[in-house]
Amino acid sequence: MQSLQELNPKRVDVVILIILSIVLLIIGLTLPILTVRQLWNSNTYSILTGIQNLWQTKYYALAVIIFVFSIIFPIAKLLSLSAVWFIRLKDEQRKGLVLLMEIFGKWSMLDVFVTAIMIVWLKLGAIASAKAENGIYFFAASVLLTMIVSSLQSSLVKRS
Repeated sequence: MQSLQELNPKRVDVVILIILSIVLLIIGLTLPILTVRQLWNSNTYSILTGIQNLWQTKYYALAVIIFVFSIIFPIAKLLSLSAVWFIRLKDEQRKGLVLLMEIFGKWSMLDVFVTAIMIVWLKLGAIASAKAENGIYFFAASVLLTMIVSSLQSSLVKRS
């Protein structure tokens, strides 16, 4: 029983991508992702402040959905990627984790998609406008890197 890292000791790219994805996720969750301007005021939201605002305005279901898909899923996926890479697992366990990440990975871009829809929707209205902020790009980069690492690990697991 070996870790995927032990089976592929020269693949430092996987570790670098995991670390970079963690850093980009933290930045993406805390930086503003969206600015909404109305006639008389402007509000800027990060993913974290957006969830907090939804909760305070009693949109509990939406706050929970965004919390799960924007915070829990990415963190769980990064923990799983790290476990597959660093922890000694049986082949069946490793394959099971990789399969699980492939299934749940399809939901990873939900936040970026929702933000894009909000921007288009608000641009169509005459009362408000929306602008994507840097946080959404950091978040999307983290998700994309996580998807790349997942794909790399999947191919390495299939080879071993």
